[in-house]
Amino acid sequence: MSSFSLTILGSSGALPAIGRFPASQYLTIQNRHFLIDCGEGSQMQMAKFQVSLHKIDHIFISHLHGDHYLGLMPLLFSMHLHKRSSDLHLYSPRGLDEIITLQLKHSKSVLNYKIIFHPFNPSKIQLLFEDDALTVETVPLIHKLECAGFLFREKLKPRRINKEKLFEGLKIQQIASLKTGADIFDEQGNLLYKNEDFTLPPRPSFSYAYCSDTAWNEAMITQLRNVDLLYHEATFMNDDRDKAVETKHSTTREAAEMAKRSSAKKLIIGHFSARYKDLNLLLNEAKGVFENTELAIEGVTFVLNES
Repeated sequence: MSSFSLTILGSSGALPAIGRFPASQYLTIQNRHFLIDCGEGSQMQMAKFQVSLHKIDHIFISHLHGDHYLGLMPLLFSMHLHKRSSDLHLYSPRGLDEIITLQLKHSKSVLNYKIIFHPFNPSKIQLLFEDDALTVETVPLIHKLECAGFLFREKLKPRRINKEKLFEGLKIQQIASLKTGADIFDEQGNLLYKNEDFTLPPRPSFSYAYCSDTAWNEAMITQLRNVDLLYHEATFMNDDRDKAVETKHSTTREAAEMAKRSSAKKLIIGHFSARYKDLNLLLNEAKGVFENTELAIEGVTFVLNES
C-alpha cells in the first residue's frame, strides 16, 4: 500500500536526446498531485504515461533556464481548452509571472482559471506549501542562474484504529476521537478508553528531495539528512568533471556522494547530457559510491511503500 509515488516525465539535460525529454516529474502524496519542472514536451509525456493534467493544482519550477519551464505555456493552454476552472498555483523564482503574463497579453488570451503566482528567493530555505499532510520547502542550489530544489516532507500520520479491539457499544464519535489520537473520557472526566489500547502506530511518513541543476553544494547536506528518496542531477560522468565545473552542474560521483553524506535511503540520478548514449555507464559510476542508485528513466514510477 502506498500514497507516495514519483513518475519521471523528462530526464535529459539542456539538449533533448533521442528518447529523452527535458526535466519534468509528477509527484503524488496522499491524493495531492504536484508537477515539478515542466520542460518542453511535458504535456505529451503526461499523455503518454497517463498522467492526468486535471489533477495538478501545484507546479514547482526550479529555475528559469528553458529546459525546465518551456513546456509550461502549452500545458497552461491545454488546461484552458479542457475547461479548467479551479485555481492553479505556480511556485518559481521571480520572473515567471512576467513571462506568462506577457505571452497571454500578446496572444490576447484570457484563461478560464486563475493562476496564483508564488515567487520565492532561491538563495534561502523557504516554506512554500503546507497543509495537514505535508510541507514543501526550497533547497538552495548553486547554478549559473538562481536555482532551488524542493523538499517534500510528510507530517506525522494519525494512529490507526485496531479493528480487532473494537467492540459493540463503542460509539461512532468515540471511534472518531480515537482516530485523532485522543483518549476517551466520560462526562465526569473519568478515563474510559486509552487511545493506545485501541489503535496501531501511524504508517511511516516519507520525504522526497528534488535537487535540480547544481554544482556540488555541501551546504544542503544537513537539510537533506535521512531523506527517503533523493533526486540529484548527474549531468556528467567523472571524466567530464571540468565541464561540470564550467557549467555549474554535478557529476555522477558528486550526486552519489551527496546521497551518501546525507544518509539518503535511495538516489535517483538524471538531467543527463545528450553526449551519453549508454546511461548504464553513469549508473555504474554512481553505484560505485552509493549502491542504492537508479536512473531517472522516463515513464518509470518510484513508489514508497507504507507496509
